[in-house]
Amino acid sequence: MVTLDVRSLTVPVGIVRVLEVVLSCISFSLAAAQGNSSSSYWAWSMFTWCFCFVVTLLVLVLEFTSLHSKMPISWDDFTTAFAMLATLMVLAASIIYPTFFACPNCSKAIGATAISCLCFIMYAVEVGLTRARPGEVSGFLSTVPGLMKVLEAFVACIIFICLSPDQYNRYAGLQWCVAVYCLCFIFALIIILFTICRLLSLFPFPFDKVLTCYNVLAVLMYMTAVVIWPLYSFKNNPRPAGCQHCPWDSLVVVSFMTCINLIVYIVDTAYSVRLVFFVTPS
Repeated sequence: MVTLDVRSLTVPVGIVRVLEVVLSCISFSLAAAQGNSSSSYWAWSMFTWCFCFVVTLLVLVLEFTSLHSKMPISWDDFTTAFAMLATLMVLAASIIYPTFFACPNCSKAIGATAISCLCFIMYAVEVGLTRARPGEVSGFLSTVPGLMKVLEAFVACIIFICLSPDQYNRYAGLQWCVAVYCLCFIFALIIILFTICRLLSLFPFPFDKVLTCYNVLAVLMYMTAVVIWPLYSFKNNPRPAGCQHCPWDSLVVVSFMTCINLIVYIVDTAYSVRLVFFVTPS
């Protein structure tokens, strides 16, 4: 029997989610009215706003009807992970869309960008409202290491968007870097999915120690990618004359995002090591 929970729409998190639905809807409506494009960057921006709109609306409906309690997943972990992912996706769309499609006379594109920035703020507020505080009992994805896993997976997705087989098929070193991106992304995704589906008990070893070992290995692998990717990508490959948003720029983006993910993994590793070896459970 469905029980309507009006309070789910009046609490701070509920109000923020309603605003997210409205703002994401306005963003993709204005962008669609401005005109479509065959560019993958336009497709990414539109997918981001539509995806966030649909999933946030679904979360609101499930909580309003109290059906979320019947879902065979960790609801808190799911909503926290989605809020973090949506924050990063909308932030990326708010940067990518105006970079490629806004102009002084494109009023709808400028409006879509402004609304998207407000939508990003709303999702960031939701992350702040749902993130676990020290001493609280919550799911893994509500903690700092859990949010780091979502960030690591997202940065890897940005890297994948910028990759092209023509770029990394020339050297074995570049193929190693792609393997690093894929392996770390897959393991981060497995951790996220296992957490949401409450399957962490299937790990044959203590989860915190498995996570720490993986983080250390990921740091070592990303350290090699930080050196190898730019070394081979820009070898005898200067920036073409007149390059404006050309494939060469994607090599720079991959190099930059590789450094970003290395920093995230280092912070994640330091936090995990501290929790495992220096914090005594109460």
